[in-house]
Amino acid sequence: MAIKKPIDARPLVSIVTPSYNSEKYIAETIASVQQQTVTDWELLIVDDASSDATVTKIKRLQAEDSRIKCFSLKENKGPAHARNLGIQKARGKYLTFLDADDLWFPEFLERSSTEAKMHPFVFASYKRLDENLEPYLSDFIVPEKVSYTDILKSNSISCLTAFLDIEVLGKKYMPLIKKRQDMGLWLQYLKKTNYAYGIQEPLAIYRIRRDSLSRNKTGLIKHQWKFYREVEQLSVFASAYYLTCWAYKGFVKYRS
Repeated sequence: MAIKKPIDARPLVSIVTPSYNSEKYIAETIASVQQQTVTDWELLIVDDASSDATVTKIKRLQAEDSRIKCFSLKENKGPAHARNLGIQKARGKYLTFLDADDLWFPEFLERSSTEAKMHPFVFASYKRLDENLEPYLSDFIVPEKVSYTDILKSNSISCLTAFLDIEVLGKKYMPLIKKRQDMGLWLQYLKKTNYAYGIQEPLAIYRIRRDSLSRNKTGLIKHQWKFYREVEQLSVFASAYYLTCWAYKGFVKYRS
């Protein structure tokens, strides 16, 4: 039976999902949203000009569940553009993100929205599995809270679990850069609120794909440096300091 929601009803949570050639995983990702114990949500999927059957799969599921909305970019512009369009379209009190190959546990929205009643910016721990959902690395357990400078040293807030009260904090958008768009967004919010608060229990699954560029730390160094200097406009000394912290913490993060 198709799941319908009144068109004019404002959802509690807006979920933004960028997709690009995600036909292998997108149905499973959508199912993890539909299995949430909180049902008052909208899923805003922004397809970044996929060349496979991603959009066909999304539209088939959309026809069965009106909480799913699909937007398509005419040309491939990258995840920052896709997420920003989703942010623009978001109507919920809360805003969160879920990439097209990742998964949530059923209680993610419930636990996050409960914590967000006390803190407008929360995030959660997650499991790190491989493409076939087999154990790959140990669970990533997030800190109890992080500040602006903490995130400059190491981005412990994943797009997978960030949860924002945009009714309190307002809408902000990701910088249009190739890498570190999510980090740029978190830092904007941490300039407005002192801390983001972590949930130590894993509430999601981060699927680590062997072809993922985010695993290539050496290749990311130039993007990280550019981010410090051009986006955050830090001095050379400060940028060198934070880059050293980031490199060390990144090594530890992916060795455990």
